[in-house]
Amino acid sequence: MIVAQAPPATQTAIAFSALRHRDYQKYFPASTLSMVGDQIEHVISYWVIFQQFHSPALAGFAVFSHWLPFLLFSFYAGALADRFDCRRLVQIGQTLFMLASLSWGLLFLTGRLQVWHAVVILTIHGFAGAIVMPAEQMILYDIVGPQHLQSAVRLAATGRQLAITLGPAIGGGTLYLLGPAVGLLTNVLIYLPYTVMMWVLPYTGHTRQHAQARGPSGLGLREAGAIVREVSRDRRILIMILLGGASALFVGNAFQAQMPEYAHDFGTDDSGLRYSVLLAANAAGALSGALLLESTGLLPPKVRTALITSALWSVAIGLFPLAPSYGVGLAFLVAAGMLNITFLSMAQTLVQILAPVSLRGRVIGLYSTAQFGLRMGSGMTVGVLGSFIGVHWSLALSAAAFLLVALGLLIYDGAARRRA
Repeated sequence: MIVAQAPPATQTAIAFSALRHRDYQKYFPASTLSMVGDQIEHVISYWVIFQQFHSPALAGFAVFSHWLPFLLFSFYAGALADRFDCRRLVQIGQTLFMLASLSWGLLFLTGRLQVWHAVVILTIHGFAGAIVMPAEQMILYDIVGPQHLQSAVRLAATGRQLAITLGPAIGGGTLYLLGPAVGLLTNVLIYLPYTVMMWVLPYTGHTRQHAQARGPSGLGLREAGAIVREVSRDRRILIMILLGGASALFVGNAFQAQMPEYAHDFGTDDSGLRYSVLLAANAAGALSGALLLESTGLLPPKVRTALITSALWSVAIGLFPLAPSYGVGLAFLVAAGMLNITFLSMAQTLVQILAPVSLRGRVIGLYSTAQFGLRMGSGMTVGVLGSFIGVHWSLALSAAAFLLVALGLLIYDGAARRRA
């Protein structure tokens, strides 16, 4: 039996502790810049696809292809991260991102884009994200260690929210100034700093393992089942994986695709300014929440804290569509963003800290499968259900379903701790 690690001893909180590591100071802006490039590509490519094909099915496939690789491939990507130098895996993923931007740019430039081209490129982009995710998390642990891991994970999530906030604006400006073809060909360069950094960064993702065994090396379904059984012996890891998966399945980020309807029903102005603010409110809440937690050192990673904040998140996001006015809805979205980054960064940290050293990549892969791959299901719970009962009630009911899961896990964790 492989024994999970104990969580690190509680220490005095240090604001932005991950940034005390010199290598993380270099890693953070490079990885954030890469995520900005990802968002720029989405903005430009989705716009051209819409202009050229006017195909709702292709737009739906763009979302489907983004998350399906996480569902199917994350565990195997984690197994690769356990076996190989994680820097090379990040470079493979970044190369695929660059290939996608380059392919879009050349096809736009020559005017030869066809539907099958879009399908292939979107799929390549989705697999790039699935390959990179576990390897990046392994490298984060290597750079800062368990004591400052939550800070590193939270700052990485902050970088992702910055990219989500800034990427569309930069992408829109690039589209206007350079056009779609030159804009995406230029976007290839944005991935280069992070890719080049992987040649000089002295962390393989396994530096802290020393001479410990790497564990099972197979990649088959039998081994995947064995890893699941091994992980389920630690209820804390199991609870965090179930929590991340349930939040993705019931709510995910599907509500953002329905934001135009929410905005219309709140009576937004014709200029679209108030709609834009509504769209950015969740990301703004996540940014402010991450900065608040980082600067104050509040809420160290604990299973119970993650469960309570996730329950509060479900309440906030569930009340948003039922808000009586635009201002109240905006407040609920900001609160939801703050609570969302709190419990998800905490869950990611706990999974990494508690995972057996020899299985860390595969455990991260399982968590990525749940947290990202199952987001496809939220298109059914929020989107498809919303076509029958309205998107306001579909989001409220989906959030209520997740609340029941969170409370059930909280009761289970309390009972298990009392037995222990």
